[in-house]
Amino acid sequence: MINLRTALLAGAALCATDTAPATAQAVQDGGGGPRSVSLTIYNQNIALVEDVRSLDLPGGRTRREFPGVSAGIRPETVGLSGRGLSVVEQNFDYDLLTPDKLMQSAVGEEIGIVRTNPGNGAQETQRATVLAANQGVVLEVDGRIEVLRDDGVPTRVIFDEVPSNLRPRPTLSVTLDAEGAGRRDVTLTYLTTGLQWKADYVASFDERAGTLDLTGWITLTNQSGTSFTDADTRVVAGDVALVHEADPYGRSYPQPPRPPVRGNGVESGGAQGLADVYVYPLPEPVTVANNQTKQVGLIDVSDVPASKRYLYEAAGFETQTEPVAAEVAVVFSNSRAAGVGSPLPAGVARVYVDDENGEPRFIGEDRVVHTPTGSDIIITTGQAFDVTVQPRVVSSQAAPKPAYYRWRTRFEMEYTVRNARPTPVVVEVRQHGLGRDTQLQDQSIEGELLDDDTVIWRVPVPANGETVLTADVITGG
Repeated sequence: MINLRTALLAGAALCATDTAPATAQAVQDGGGGPRSVSLTIYNQNIALVEDVRSLDLPGGRTRREFPGVSAGIRPETVGLSGRGLSVVEQNFDYDLLTPDKLMQSAVGEEIGIVRTNPGNGAQETQRATVLAANQGVVLEVDGRIEVLRDDGVPTRVIFDEVPSNLRPRPTLSVTLDAEGAGRRDVTLTYLTTGLQWKADYVASFDERAGTLDLTGWITLTNQSGTSFTDADTRVVAGDVALVHEADPYGRSYPQPPRPPVRGNGVESGGAQGLADVYVYPLPEPVTVANNQTKQVGLIDVSDVPASKRYLYEAAGFETQTEPVAAEVAVVFSNSRAAGVGSPLPAGVARVYVDDENGEPRFIGEDRVVHTPTGSDIIITTGQAFDVTVQPRVVSSQAAPKPAYYRWRTRFEMEYTVRNARPTPVVVEVRQHGLGRDTQLQDQSIEGELLDDDTVIWRVPVPANGETVLTADVITGG
């Protein structure tokens, strides 16, 4: 019997060879590939494509094909502009030419079967009618019913023609009405899915020097079904509102929650502001092939002032029977004064430190959200097993309260902060769960009310030692 895999692949190759002149003519009629292309890629699996082509058009109505557009194009977003042009109709053909599609289109039609005798290499050509091409191919050959199967017999399948509905690549066809004949540039714009970007950062932290070196990369991923050559590319940090309509199968998907913006920045940075999002132009045109991931440099700065932060947070007033490891993070600013001076798009930051031999060692990673220039950047790298905090509620009792309070309590708190490191540290102890009109009394270290829910103490702890923080917290609601 006939080798199905060999047959389909051979048939596809033959069709591609036989139809090459017609395909080339179609591309030429449509103006060939783009003369220039630019990409604006958003965070939400969507991109704006601006495709400029030069067309030689007759006067009046004419139909032109634009091969090489993205397979993820949203046809309803297509726009075409050019001198003296108007669009009458447009179609997007995305049924692509494949061996399986060829065979399915040939159901009820005749094809050629070329069989090769493995013993002597002699070839025999027969005509066969395709009866079905569902979970296999069923043929009628000389009045017999045969099934294509994978049995190793060399076989080729010959198709008489390529069905008009199958395309070698996604193609947009547009009927234009031109005022007068002549060559002119037309600009094709559309939104497409399949193009994404993300930011990644590497921070080399020198704790002794109190500095870090920061490198950032933009990673582009193209799964749009087409390649973009020498594209002027921009990426957009920040999210735009999108309406998620049902797909052709009636399925719809909710818009994912928008990531928060962190930071207290008050500076404008190096990116271009546009309608409350930041646009980062890449330094030079890039070629992004289909099914390719490409990295392009975003930021590269050295000797940025940085420090290590130890943090313990308590959700409420409680006693812990065992010490709790403090959270450790690296903190720096992306302000101009710090040597950065650029907003940082959301991404993953990985932190490295040098060991005693000067070799870099990975110590943790954290997600950085969209951060405007002039903000404090906090990269949490993990927990410090040698810096711990153990809270204890010494006493709690009702406190005098005005009539409009439902409750008011006085908590006598004790926090034992231990440091097993050979150097002194400062640990931030944050107590949450406050109510209204909180008062701090009898503090061994002066605290600060950050907001209605949080008080913070910065506790210095000697090397290989401990500090006991005590405070009375009067709060209510």
